[in-house]
Amino acid sequence: MSGPSASAMRDYLELVRAPAVLTVLGDTLAGGAAAGHPVGGRRLALPLASACLYAGGMALNDYADRGIDAVERPERPVPSGRISPERALGAAAALTVLGLGLSAVGGGRRSLAVGAPLAAAIWSYDLAAKRHPVPAALTMGVCRALDVLMGTGTADLRSALPAAAAMGGHTVAVTALSRGEVNGTDTTTAAGAAATTALVSASVLAGAPRSWRGALPVLAAVGVYAARCAPAQVEAARDPAARNALEATKRGIRAMVPLQAALAFRHGSTAAGLAVAAVDVLGKVLRARSARGTNREMSES
Repeated sequence: MSGPSASAMRDYLELVRAPAVLTVLGDTLAGGAAAGHPVGGRRLALPLASACLYAGGMALNDYADRGIDAVERPERPVPSGRISPERALGAAAALTVLGLGLSAVGGGRRSLAVGAPLAAAIWSYDLAAKRHPVPAALTMGVCRALDVLMGTGTADLRSALPAAAAMGGHTVAVTALSRGEVNGTDTTTAAGAAATTALVSASVLAGAPRSWRGALPVLAAVGVYAARCAPAQVEAARDPAARNALEATKRGIRAMVPLQAALAFRHGSTAAGLAVAAVDVLGKVLRARSARGTNREMSES
């Protein structure tokens, strides 16, 4: 691959927040586990549908925020001039269409019937809702809940509602915290996020299988989830500075993966739980490689 092509690819991967895409792959697996769907076959297209819809939302986010980012985050692909606003919008549209197509492939019309309002919610968030704190958090929570429900399809929605509520509730808390990444958050918001983590953890454990063999994976995954995000949330409540809000947001996003695994294990799907756990390991490896690359560039500069 030539230098310019490789550079353009890196720019687009940065635009769609490629590493963060891993955090949505387990949504439909958790939803499918709640409905008793096996892992495999055409249903493997559903996590890819989630990834495309998420990536499209990230591209649309940078298109919509290009004015603000020019001041607050000028290094991003759009305000830096590496990707034009028109190309960012085109990428958002193409990824959304691809995501909807994959939802139809993986779950037929029943999953597409959930994917369509999910796509609408994503675009509504980026173009309007995120400008207002409460609608922004609620809309993001709805997006994550619908992503879980896309894994069940309209015929099995009721069975996956608790899993969707857990993921949606966690997302609301993380989104509220994320608004303080630049100027700081407040103690109430950060404490509310910590309380949400405790509530979500308790709700997942309450539905765990009664046998030790079934309960242990759930307990382990919930433990990883809470340990990953709760300390940073508590620290942000103690000191609501921007750096702490940013760290709590990052950890809250990464904590979604073990939460998805816990939900899959809770519903008895070992295959789905292990698949999500593998995604978590992959995310750690990629972050470590990225950190090494950044450190090497800094030492050579």
